[in-house]
Amino acid sequence: MMELTYDDKGLIPVIVQDYRTNEVLMMAYANREALEETERTGYTCFWSRSRQKLWHKGEESGHVQRVVSVQADCDSDTLLMRVEQTGGACHTGAPSCFFRQTGGSLEGTAAVIPDLVRTLEDRKKNPREDSYTCKLFGDETKMCKKVVEEAAEFVLAIKDGDPEEEASELADLVYHTLVAAVGSGVKMEDVYRELWERSQ
Repeated sequence: MMELTYDDKGLIPVIVQDYRTNEVLMMAYANREALEETERTGYTCFWSRSRQKLWHKGEESGHVQRVVSVQADCDSDTLLMRVEQTGGACHTGAPSCFFRQTGGSLEGTAAVIPDLVRTLEDRKKNPREDSYTCKLFGDETKMCKKVVEEAAEFVLAIKDGDPEEEASELADLVYHTLVAAVGSGVKMEDVYRELWERSQ
């Protein structure tokens, strides 16, 4: 691992993100030993400031974090780890520790995507008769046709030059595309891998 800048207690903050959604899951501290253990095992290990000892994330709950990538910031004094999270990241059971909103609004932010995907995955596992999403999961032909239909409506909105309609139709297209992706079992990491190649 590259040379890092630790604070006067020998610690460095670590921001942990879900590698599929970029959702911030938690923030913790690590010392050199914790980072060496993380590198050795492939799973996150931190330094507990309250207990003054190393702790492997999920050692009691089983909600472990497999490390996918590690990046340092420009000053090498903060790390960003993207992980594959098993279960909830927060000790409360929530997907992320950052669930208490103290200001502003999440409306109009990308925070909706992880929540939407979790809802779709839940509908697939736990079908409900009153759910439109479940009706789509139960009819593959309709599910696929809706993606084509919404794509056409989005293009027509662009042609009409109506920004409000464009946003609405794109939202419909994103929703129905995610339904189809979840319904067919597409792995988003495979999609990202393809997009990565296109970005190079």
